[in-house]
Amino acid sequence: MPRRSPGHARVARALGTGIVAGRYREGDVLPGEPVLLSAFGVSRTVLREAIKTLSGKGLVEARTRVGTRVRERSAWNLFDRDVLAWTIEAGIDARFLSELAEIRLAIEPAAAALAAARRSKADLDTLDACVVAMREAKGLDPAFARADLAFHLALADASGNLFMHSVGAVTEAALDVLFHLSRPTDPQAHDVAWRTHAAIAAAIRAGDAAAAARATEAAVRDGLKNSATAVERAPKPPYPKVSAPCARRSPARRSPQ
Repeated sequence: MPRRSPGHARVARALGTGIVAGRYREGDVLPGEPVLLSAFGVSRTVLREAIKTLSGKGLVEARTRVGTRVRERSAWNLFDRDVLAWTIEAGIDARFLSELAEIRLAIEPAAAALAAARRSKADLDTLDACVVAMREAKGLDPAFARADLAFHLALADASGNLFMHSVGAVTEAALDVLFHLSRPTDPQAHDVAWRTHAAIAAAIRAGDAAAAARATEAAVRDGLKNSATAVERAPKPPYPKVSAPCARRSPARRSPQ
């Protein structure tokens, strides 16, 4: 496989963040090659590599006599590490948190139930160590978020299912941001959070799949509530600066409102 140049990565990131942030909207046609070549100061080969990368991630599609058009959001590969990272960089909102919670609720309780049947001693030791770290990290200590993330990644591993492990690995960047947002802000919330995770670990140790699934669902919903509150209180982040001109709206097709 040919090695991609730093210029390719820079252009893909600039255009990618512009797309997920809404600077280039669904249905927009990106500026033509001469404009982008001038804006980014790269070769035609580098630019085309960047566009090919974005196309592979479902963000754009090239059409003859139309140009490179931004695809609808439903076509984006949000399980792609770059797309996910760009989405987070652009600034997460209530919709992002809700959709992330939905996929977590679909997967993590099932992972916990599997872990109750398949966990090893090493898995149990890791989960217990994470709970201890969460209990000892008071207030908004970043160590709480790190332990929270480690717990949920360990939970995916303990399930013994490679697909669940892969989903956890792919969404790690999003979960890292989420858990920093959802850190408990007062002693009571802190107590609830670590005890909920302790309940998950205890149920997995006891081999109680149903209890492990229920406790995991409670943890996900509690985290969603805390992170949604944090996002509402925080100032809305600006769109990332992209050193390319604004896109023009395609006359051939407009994205649905």
